[in-house]
Amino acid sequence: MSATAADLLDTAPCGVFSVDVATSRILYANAAAARITARSRETLVGMSVTDLFTVEFEPILAALMDVVSTSESDSPVGANAKLTVASDPRAAIAVSILANSLRTAEGAVTVTMTLHNETERHVREKDLVDARDNAEAAQDDAEAALDRSQDALGASEEARKQAEAERTQVQILASTLQRTLLPPILSAPTGMNVAAHYHPASIDEVGGDFYDVFPLDKQTWGFFLGDVSGKGAGAAAVTSLTRYTLRAAAVFDRNPISVLENLNTVLHHEFHGDDPRFCTVVFGTITPGPDGAKVELASGGHPPALRITHDAVVDFVDTTGGQLVGALAEPHFASASVTLRPGDVMAFYTDGLTEAIVGPGRTRFDDDGGLESFAARKGATTAPKIVDDLTSLLASFGDGLQDDVALLAFEVPRPEADS
Repeated sequence: MSATAADLLDTAPCGVFSVDVATSRILYANAAAARITARSRETLVGMSVTDLFTVEFEPILAALMDVVSTSESDSPVGANAKLTVASDPRAAIAVSILANSLRTAEGAVTVTMTLHNETERHVREKDLVDARDNAEAAQDDAEAALDRSQDALGASEEARKQAEAERTQVQILASTLQRTLLPPILSAPTGMNVAAHYHPASIDEVGGDFYDVFPLDKQTWGFFLGDVSGKGAGAAAVTSLTRYTLRAAAVFDRNPISVLENLNTVLHHEFHGDDPRFCTVVFGTITPGPDGAKVELASGGHPPALRITHDAVVDFVDTTGGQLVGALAEPHFASASVTLRPGDVMAFYTDGLTEAIVGPGRTRFDDDGGLESFAARKGATTAPKIVDDLTSLLASFGDGLQDDVALLAFEVPRPEADS
């Protein structure tokens, strides 16, 4: 096992251990496995895997080992179990198990198992529910403040002043709530530059645009940018749920398509009734390397990413065909893989930019390729500069900018000698 692979296993959020099928002895256990089982890694290595579980699970474990070790399929097999706790033999915690096998050239068979602490998962789910409940409570507060402002219209000058005061309060609430939906700082991937900007169309309402960048491990970062349908506190509740779901889903399976499928399951389950909610979103991972960065991404109905190369070539990353997230029970999502070289920039945006009204007959900015032409005129760029240029462009639209806009850009810097 290479040092890099060992580091990845040691920092995995779930427990991982390998078991020799012939002896049922544990050959390897990562740090998370030691934490979940409340045993040291030294204690785990060499002990029988059956000693980890309650007696009732032994026949199921035996069957699981047999199925996995004899199956011709690479697909993992799962089960739920009760795990004994080293500090208290009478105590047990609920875990879920996924297992698959590996056969060496000499014919030895090992089974690799991953453990997920169901109690910890339930805590994370409760955090998501609490975040949604908090956003819904904020929605009630904002709607109550708006009702009070509307009741004051047409009254005396004193009532007008009161209404103005309450409008200010709503703006403060909206601004405060909006800030809670955006990351206070962005974690740039190692050796890369990142820049972002949020442009609200109105100071009176909370928008549904969002973005985030966060590390998944020492080598790979996750990111997303999206736009929830609607405005106000209702959109804020969905935005909050969406952000927490995307981050949680990426921890368990960072494949961009899988992350969007998990988000779709949550949104479609929660908002498919009388008040349907959905969003467009792009989720991806970035893995920097010595000569650039590898980007894997998937799109659910979101505008394509803009790429500007070091020699000023401008194009879009093709993710056509991706469908809205949350609108359908089983939507299709489109994926793409991009390699960024030194000097390359990739920029993401929401459709408030491309759909800004710029001419008669409600002509939109990007109806005739306006965004690509704008980027081509700017030439080779950096992440901060493309975000600044697009921010200035948004300001030039005036009243034609009718929707919020979120911007997010990544850059692989040129070597200092080339800068």
